[in-house]
Amino acid sequence: MDGPTSRPARQIIETPTIGDQFAILYPLSRNLDLRLAPFYDPGRARSERFFGLLYGETAGAVEQDLETVAAGPARFRVTRRHGVACQLAVAVADLDLGAAEIAPLFRDVGGSYNWRRIAGTDRLSAHSYGIAVDVNAAIGGYWRWSGATEGAVGTYENKVPWALVEAMERRGFIWGGKWHHFDGMHFEYRPELILYSRLMEGAGQ
Repeated sequence: MDGPTSRPARQIIETPTIGDQFAILYPLSRNLDLRLAPFYDPGRARSERFFGLLYGETAGAVEQDLETVAAGPARFRVTRRHGVACQLAVAVADLDLGAAEIAPLFRDVGGSYNWRRIAGTDRLSAHSYGIAVDVNAAIGGYWRWSGATEGAVGTYENKVPWALVEAMERRGFIWGGKWHHFDGMHFEYRPELILYSRLMEGAGQ
């Protein structure tokens, strides 16, 4: 079954259909109030079948298409499939990497390609497909490190400049800082979600 389902949020995260990926609209504004709702996590539901078809079903398949994108001192290994490396490079080029609010983001970065399971789960991380990058974790923040309880994370004190978020969104990357279970260092290439949000906004949804 590929359409959206009405199962509990935890089940959707564990075994999403392709339709489930679109069930929560990714917000394109700077308003972070929506993420206060439990399990408001647009983009965390990932169908492994969907991503395997797009980017490769094994580490070997993904690694054939990796390339390195520089961002100041940072080096991100991402896939070139479907324009990921190209779009990341353009997003970085849109930034003033020497600016006081931007430069620290690309020091001590969290990483990029890494074929691995998400901690405590059997689900592949978005990093496994070469579509995700993590900037400086000390600036971004992560809900598990805050001591929060799943489904009741509370506020997120954003320290990531909107210049970075919006440069990445323009090129098809979503930001984990807009999730209830915030991952403020994390960006992943999800142009289908960005496009869907724009279409829904245009339709007045």
